[in-house]
Parts: sequence; structure tokens; C-alpha cells
Amino acid sequence: MINAQHRIIIVTPVYEDVEASSRLFTELSNQFGNDVFVIAVDDGSVKQPVQVASLQNAGVDGVVLKLRRNVGHQRAIAIGLGYAAEHMQPQQHVVVMDSDGEDLPSTIPALLKNLEDDNTDVVVAQRKSRVETFRFKAFYALYKRFFGLMTGRSISFGNFMALKSTAVKRLVAMQELSIHVAGAVLASKLRTKMCPLDRGPRYAGQSKMNFVGLALHGFKGLMVFAEDVLVRVGMACAGIAALSILGATAAIILKLIGFSTPGWFSIVLGILVLMFLQTGALALMTLMLTGVVRGGTVTTAIAYREFIESVWETDKTSVST
Repeated sequence: MINAQHRIIIVTPVYEDVEASSRLFTELSNQFGNDVFVIAVDDGSVKQPVQVASLQNAGVDGVVLKLRRNVGHQRAIAIGLGYAAEHMQPQQHVVVMDSDGEDLPSTIPALLKNLEDDNTDVVVAQRKSRVETFRFKAFYALYKRFFGLMTGRSISFGNFMALKSTAVKRLVAMQELSIHVAGAVLASKLRTKMCPLDRGPRYAGQSKMNFVGLALHGFKGLMVFAEDVLVRVGMACAGIAALSILGATAAIILKLIGFSTPGWFSIVLGILVLMFLQTGALALMTLMLTGVVRGGTVTTAIAYREFIESVWETDKTSVST
């Protein structure tokens, strides 16, 4: 179990990646020793499930949360944070990181150093360099601009972050956490500080996230701010509808004063009327959906226990279902 000697709690999701995660556990043990406690969330792995022996062989204290099924990277992190929030002490800090080596353990002290500020609740890693393809970099740059346009917020960080205990408890009370962790941090209004860090190469194997998965992950970030997105879309539609009315009025005036060519008036007026009807209907639908989103929002703590099949600890082996 987590006790007072564990200054740092690591939450890391693992899916079919024993080799990489075992190396991460070893590096964490070598760097932090008894100060670290690892919460490894096995996201329903079948071929390479994480065993508590991986933690024991690395010489690090920790626990393996075996999930009943694959729930996805973001919800796995939410489950790990839910477990941490229930068992951690106020003076302890939580670090969320991937298990594949791209989040370097050697950069954790830099995150924790920035977290010492009394006016900071969360420190997030902002990448100085990326070991990625040109297509990924181009897509990510476009996505950040689109995200800012649709939500009015800037997002330039991922899951690698350090949090105070109060921040963890606030996040696990947000249902958005299981959808998109970074988006939930933005929506939580927690005091966040950026820490520029380099991104490392994978320890072993290939990433299981393809381009479609990355696109889906990006759109889930927009789902966290569904109300803002819907209102902005509705306002844009209303603006286009207003321009359609102005255009139709101008066309009618030109027709009445004899400045329209044969057939021009009917074509233009028909197109503008269609634009008005379509954008007006879309604006009405977005406003209705905004009401549904607001009315259906229920804030509850992440019920992480429902997803856990078993819990394996390093000091003793226990199973809970």
C-alpha cells in the first residue's frame, strides 16, 4: 500500500507492453528508490499482461490494477488516478506518464521542482522536441489551431504531468477525466504551469496508436468542451443565416431597379434561401444540443472499482473483484 515514505506516486497505463514497462519500472527504481510508488494500470492486456513480478524484479514498490477489459488509454489513467486519490496522503505528489519510454523518468524532477510553487496545482510537460513523423507534426499543428478556434482555449500538452493531491481529488470528481485527461485539466480551472521537456524514443516495440486513433483522441478533447463548441457553431450558423438574409435583400433590390440579368435573380435567391434554411436549422439544433448537454451533466467521482478485476501489490498479493 501507499505509505508516508513514498514521496512520488507514478500512474502509468500499460497495454500489451511488458518489455517497455519493465524497463520503466527499473529506471524509476534506480532514480527514486523507496521514494516512488508505481500504480501500473493493465488496460485489459491479453497477450502480455503486466505481472506484479515486473515491479518486484525492478525493486520498486507498487501495485498492478488488472482491468476487466480494454477501456482505452485515457480511462485507464482516470482509473489509476481514482485509486491514487483514495489511498494517497496530502503531502504526496502524483506523476502521470506513459510506460513506453517517451516520457523520460529523468525529467520528473523538473516537473516536481515547478510543483513546489504555492500558486501551482498541476505542472504539465510541453514538448521541446518530438520524435514523430512529418504527417503527425502537420496534423498536430492543424489540430491545435482547430481546437483553439472551436473552444477558445489553447492546448499544447499531453498526459505527462505532475499533480498535487488536491488537484488529483478535484480531477477524479470530473466525468470528463475519462474522456480526455489534458482537456479535463483545462476544464478543471486548476492553476497550471508549463514545463518544456524533450520527448524520448520508445524503449521497445511499436506504438499501438494509429492515425485514426490519434484523430479520435483529438476529437475527444473537443467533447470535453462540448458546450463551447456547440455555442460557437451555433453562432457561426446564425451569422451565415444573417448574411443570407442580407444577400437575398440585396438581390431583390437589384431586381427591382433592373440591374439583374435574366435568370440571375432566381438562381441567387434560391441559393441564399437554401443557405438560410440549412444554417438556421443547424443553429437551432446546436442550441438544443447545448441544453441537453447542460441538463444531462452529472458530476460524480470516477467509479474506478467497477473496472478493476484484481489488484496485485508488491508487498503482498491480494485479489479483489
